[in-house]
Amino acid sequence: MILLETSKQKLVFKVGEGEKSLLTTILQLYPRVTSSRVLSSGPSRPQTPIQQETQALLEESLQEQRNENKKLVKTFLAKHERFQKMDAAWKFCLTRTEADWLLQILNDIRVGSWIALGSPEAYREVVNENNAHDFWAMEIAGRFEAILLEALSGA
Repeated sequence: MILLETSKQKLVFKVGEGEKSLLTTILQLYPRVTSSRVLSSGPSRPQTPIQQETQALLEESLQEQRNENKKLVKTFLAKHERFQKMDAAWKFCLTRTEADWLLQILNDIRVGSWIALGSPEAYREVVNENNAHDFWAMEIAGRFEAILLEALSGA
């Protein structure tokens, strides 16, 4: 994925056929983080009824947001002008707002995949044929995040 153009309003990338396929495949994995509880650190403690109610409201709100984002991912990918054919590659256009949103989606996929791997500090001992897809998703999402962050910070 190569940045072709940047302005205050949009980013334009050149992506190969394989990269386009990777991006569309990885985005279809959203959401990977399905609960805010998996993100909390430390041992779980008994909650008061008010804390339980607050947690339930938070989970409901986050689920609504994930559902909305899932619809937006489908709309994002279905937009015909999103990818425009150019020679042996594609021109991939998005607004800065879409780029920020896409970073959030990719981060959910990356973090959720890391959680699915067991939140390891090292991967050599934990990656196997049963969870290699989680490692793959984490790495690919992270790579797309890095490209977007570099493009956004460079302009």
